[in-house]
Amino acid sequence: MSSGTSQTGFDDQTVRMVIHTTVGGDALRLRFSNEYGTQPVTIGKVDVAVHQFSSTIVPGTDRVVTFGGVDSVTIPVGEEVLSDPVDMRVGQERDLVVSAFFPQATGPTSWHFEAESTSYISQPGDWSAEPGGSPYQTEIPSWFYLDGVDVSRAWVAGTIVAFGDSITDGHYSTIDANGRWPNWLARRLPQYAVLDEGIGGNRLLTDAPPSGVSALHRFATDVLDQPGVSDVIVLLGINDIGVGNTTGPYVSAAQIEDGYLTLIQEAHAHGIKIFGGTLTPFEGASYYTAAGEAEREAVNQWIRTSGAFDGVIDFDKAVRDPSDPLRLNPIYDTGGGHLHPNDLGYKAMADAINLQLFTNSR
Repeated sequence: MSSGTSQTGFDDQTVRMVIHTTVGGDALRLRFSNEYGTQPVTIGKVDVAVHQFSSTIVPGTDRVVTFGGVDSVTIPVGEEVLSDPVDMRVGQERDLVVSAFFPQATGPTSWHFEAESTSYISQPGDWSAEPGGSPYQTEIPSWFYLDGVDVSRAWVAGTIVAFGDSITDGHYSTIDANGRWPNWLARRLPQYAVLDEGIGGNRLLTDAPPSGVSALHRFATDVLDQPGVSDVIVLLGINDIGVGNTTGPYVSAAQIEDGYLTLIQEAHAHGIKIFGGTLTPFEGASYYTAAGEAEREAVNQWIRTSGAFDGVIDFDKAVRDPSDPLRLNPIYDTGGGHLHPNDLGYKAMADAINLQLFTNSR
């Protein structure tokens, strides 16, 4: 989830973050990252509970999270920590609350700046186990340091990673509604875990802080190192094209295709199926150019016809305007800068995925 560094931090404050699980289980573990921090960060207490509403938790559901048997943990710069297992019944499609207390100044934080999920920042003090919301006076649609939740379950058919940029991250979806296309896919495939590894502004080929390192450079940690991954869906390249044809440096369709081939080779080396998503329309977006459109069409033609991926998901066809295929369908384009679909558009993207791509691969 971490995608950059915020310029403000926390000092004697608790941050309450709402996260959404796709599968249920009997226990969980939390991962915290200080990948982008500038100094070691200490978490004095972590509590996990079932979300009730707003910044409140369901009374009696909270559990203290430990690290090596103790409540507090210090994360060095550039590293992450995984909690001890927490015995807790987790429901499928359930919202959980993770409350982390930072007893001293953190400095700039590793964060996921546009999570489309409201987090709550407290007044001074450790309010991690507080069921009510009154200490939490500030709201922000971001996650801080929290990098993932692993749910233990007796059986799942597989784990699918949605690997992309802001369109996978769900920008312009309704906040707190879990309306991203990976959320909609998870509802169609309840027997699978679905991980959203989308980062706003991310590119396939180029490191571009604060939008994260390139997809090529983060594929190992965000896909290959995730537990139980069976499949990955790649939707990346539109930022390479859009930025490359406006502010530079220029990126060709052939370079993007070579980047895909690298991801395909790495996935197959780990026994993971990899599916290519066609790039969605962007005419009217701030970085649209005719040259960029020609590249998008060339890339999509390669995805559809090369046979390099294990399968193709035609996101372009799912959301384009039938009367003007260079643009998003107007019913899906409501405030997203002519680049990002709305909730209905994200659902259309998920509905365009042939579920047999996954069931046939088992």
